[in-house]
Amino acid sequence: MNSIAIIIPCYNEVKRFQLERFTEFIQNHPSVVLFFVDDGSTDDTPSLLKGLRSYFGEQVQIFTLLKNKGKAEAVRTGMTEAIKNIKMERFAFLDADLATSLEECYEIAGRISDTKAFVFGSRIKKLDNNIQRKRYRFVLGRIIATFISTMLRLPIYDSQCGCKIFRRDWAASIFINPFLSTWLFDVEIFYRLIHQFGRKKICAEIEEVPLKAWIDTEDSKVSLLYGIKVWFDLIKIYRHYK
Repeated sequence: MNSIAIIIPCYNEVKRFQLERFTEFIQNHPSVVLFFVDDGSTDDTPSLLKGLRSYFGEQVQIFTLLKNKGKAEAVRTGMTEAIKNIKMERFAFLDADLATSLEECYEIAGRISDTKAFVFGSRIKKLDNNIQRKRYRFVLGRIIATFISTMLRLPIYDSQCGCKIFRRDWAASIFINPFLSTWLFDVEIFYRLIHQFGRKKICAEIEEVPLKAWIDTEDSKVSLLYGIKVWFDLIKIYRHYK
């Protein structure tokens, strides 16, 4: 049975929050803590999360940011607070839209061990899985992912998938400082790992796992404009970490 804390950043999630899926997962996985970070929501997200907390008690934790700070800071804050308050060895972050399911995140977390410190999902479309992405997001994503892999000099297929699991010691060191980019902080995670441990060590201790399913949501918060801004962020990140 995996003990794991899953950090879930939330910003105005009421319209897409799948309460039944969260409820069923929590009931079926008593060793898991869901750590929600309310990133300055202006809708009824806080009330929704408090209702979940009142029903499930300590298995649901909430941390509130008074102002919207973006996904990167919400995840970072959630990680640091969870590590401080939850005595577990595995910490993950996952998108609130559940494009990657809680169940699959939990399953992948089982790969964390003394020799595997970081495992992440990958949206590799195959005959035997169910990866559903909008065409423009797939094309843009592949261009960006190839560029990122070249920039990092690591053979990573999908650095941007929102399902990542860390062993406690690695998580504690990676999430100390704020990130430069709101959306491309995943790239910064890999750069920080390279700087701390070196490419040889991280290639031995990280694992990229093809997902069984990933379903793009209709109301995704990543727009076409992101495809323009992303290049400026990548240049900024490269100059900072090179």
